Amino acid sequence: MKVLLINHFPLQGSGSGTYTRNIASALVQKGHEACIAMPENTAEYSLIDSIPTYPVFFTDENGKKPTADALDFNFPCFTTHPRSLQTFYDLNDEQLNAYIDAFASEVQKAIEEFKPDIIHAQHVWLLAWVAKNTGLPYVITSHGTDFIGYKKDERFRKYADEAAKDAKKIITISKDNTVLAKEILTDVENKTIQILNGYDPSIFYPSKTTKEEIFDEYNISPTKYMVLFSGKLTNFKGIDILLEAAKLYESEHPNEITTLLAGDGELLEELKAKAEELKLQNVHFLGFQQPSLLRKLYSATDVSVVPSRREPFGLVALEALACGSPVVATNQGGLPDIVNNEVGALVNVDDSIGLAQAIMAEIFNPDKDSKRFRATQYAVENFSQTKLIDGLIDIYHKVLEPL
Repeated sequence: MKVLLINHFPLQGSGSGTYTRNIASALVQKGHEACIAMPENTAEYSLIDSIPTYPVFFTDENGKKPTADALDFNFPCFTTHPRSLQTFYDLNDEQLNAYIDAFASEVQKAIEEFKPDIIHAQHVWLLAWVAKNTGLPYVITSHGTDFIGYKKDERFRKYADEAAKDAKKIITISKDNTVLAKEILTDVENKTIQILNGYDPSIFYPSKTTKEEIFDEYNISPTKYMVLFSGKLTNFKGIDILLEAAKLYESEHPNEITTLLAGDGELLEELKAKAEELKLQNVHFLGFQQPSLLRKLYSATDVSVVPSRREPFGLVALEALACGSPVVATNQGGLPDIVNNEVGALVNVDDSIGLAQAIMAEIFNPDKDSKRFRATQYAVENFSQTKLIDGLIDIYHKVLEPL
């Protein structure tokens, strides 16, 4: 079977980009073929062995064009991306049409050269609409941010509605995501099917990295304990609440706990200012980190934190667990589908006191070593992409079955 995957984001730097990359790799491991159409703003973009790509090129944040025919704006996002602060809502009508036309052309090129049996589009959004217009059977995975966009900007609703109407299946990634799909989209009751995200076990697994090595790598004064956040620096991620929690545990355990923030986004300067205002002593902004470095960070940290206000799924929580890090997360969105008391803790949204208490409970947990082992085993047994891919392949086959 040949699957064309199309996504609004590059293969690194976003949850759906990682999802696309993981699916493509897992399909090839299962003996199928995959190719990917996605945006890029650099000629030095990430590749996957044996998987052809069809990039649509954009101009980067510094005004540099990777190719002569690159669109003269950066690739748009729902919130933010490490390589773009442009949002879909910033696009004027001319840019919106140019975006659609460029992807329609590249997708058609992929169809002519790769000859896919089926298209798997990411997000109930513009590129799912492009898939609809090819005439090929297609399925869509909703990643949750598409529904945020649907509510925010009316211009995009016609594309989402039409794409959902003709899709063979709409894959949701959490219970919360399924509820939103049925609330927002019409006539999809019998189309939705829930398949939780999976992580790539070839990238995320426990390493022997120590905290001392991490502190040395990033030139940070060492402390006894380490807390890690990984993700986009945007409002719904709740990093401001983590900073307020850090104030509490730094006050209670001065110079014992370091908090590392691995990520980038439009709130970077605002969050740095908040950390300064709170007089935090051991909070460090690391910027965007490649997966191989994230593996080391997850493996060395005492606890990973996902304080999102409403996380559609929470792939970073899975990746952290796979590396043996307990996870403290909020009890909203898709996170309760992943995190439980055996491998971490759930707290209320916007509750800095509860968050600080849960973080300290993990740090000083006398059962810490066995909990780390349970976290890895839990991720491997329940969320490895190499296991979850069978559910997607089954969907593809059913869509392609003759009536």
